[in-house]
Amino acid sequence: MFQLNDDQIAIRDAARDFAREQIEPGAMERDHKAEFPKDIIQQLGEMGFMGMCVPEVYGGAGLDTLSYTLALEEIAYVDASVAVTMSVNNSVACAPILAFGTEAQKQKYLKPLASGEELGGFMLTEPDAGSDAAALKTKATKVDGGWNLNGAKAWITNGGIARFYVVMAITHPELGKKGISAFVLDANQPGVVMAKPEDKMGLRSSKTVMVTLEDAFVSDDDMLGKPGDGLKVAFGGLDGGRIGIAAQALGMAQRALDESVSYAKARHAFGKPIGEQPALQTYLAEMEARVQASRLLIHKAAHLKDAGLPCTREAATAKLFSTENAVWVCDRAVQIHGGYGYSREYVVERLYRDVRVTTIYEGTTEIQRLVIARDLMK
Repeated sequence: MFQLNDDQIAIRDAARDFAREQIEPGAMERDHKAEFPKDIIQQLGEMGFMGMCVPEVYGGAGLDTLSYTLALEEIAYVDASVAVTMSVNNSVACAPILAFGTEAQKQKYLKPLASGEELGGFMLTEPDAGSDAAALKTKATKVDGGWNLNGAKAWITNGGIARFYVVMAITHPELGKKGISAFVLDANQPGVVMAKPEDKMGLRSSKTVMVTLEDAFVSDDDMLGKPGDGLKVAFGGLDGGRIGIAAQALGMAQRALDESVSYAKARHAFGKPIGEQPALQTYLAEMEARVQASRLLIHKAAHLKDAGLPCTREAATAKLFSTENAVWVCDRAVQIHGGYGYSREYVVERLYRDVRVTTIYEGTTEIQRLVIARDLMK
């Protein structure tokens, strides 16, 4: 069921080669300096990785979800900051425009986004509206030819770097959550105020900012879907987004496991490699089991999505299981490395910081459990 075809193997290998030859060498320095990998993102766009599931007619690679997850895993293996930048552009910028956009919107926005010419982002979360997305307060006021947006958006990935954002705002407050609409916002205009990037624990070379909207204009032609479709647009791509985050977590977990095996072979204590100690062998075996199980869940969810079959439960399960287990695997990797695992000279320290957020964004662990349970109770 999950045997890769020749095209998928070629995509995986291309992503792996590029990641290890071009992304890996500067990953540690970019993390230390919190430096955005602009040149790398442009190269990924040229390779077709910034719009992997976008049809070729709109400038994308026209690939399937499984190919996308394979590429994300390989990128995250060496630098999760690059992977999340790529993921956001694919899953919550390109995907909603592809699913809900008019032909004119697809031509206008997908071509620059999929090619890497421009970078995309997603504005849903607010200071007081995270998991409860329907509680957002950003308002869209009707003006001649379009709408003025006013409000604040929080934790915006690619903020200050990206040009086009899918943004949710209240157009009809009397309708509650049915009065939320979606727009494509061009950030290169007055009224879009980007704050200083957040000083994050991990994913430090990915930019995350608070955004203030002060009469930021979007035209009538830039509304995605119909008035009131905001949450439909926001949640419509969540299955693919969750599969993508799961793949990112898997890439980090696989790297943590590989680093741990290498260290356990090389490090000696009590006259023999520490990998021969029963306690560490137990850790390594459990790490391998969790990595393999995560990969199977991700590939199953991707297979269902590509087949056009319902996959909400499977996507949430893959995201829940893979991210929680990736955190555990990276934690064990630090433990196996001992004091060296706490040093920034070793990659497991960065993995431990980077992986922690995967249980939070694109829906927290607690939200995934709710999604799964509600689907079971239907």
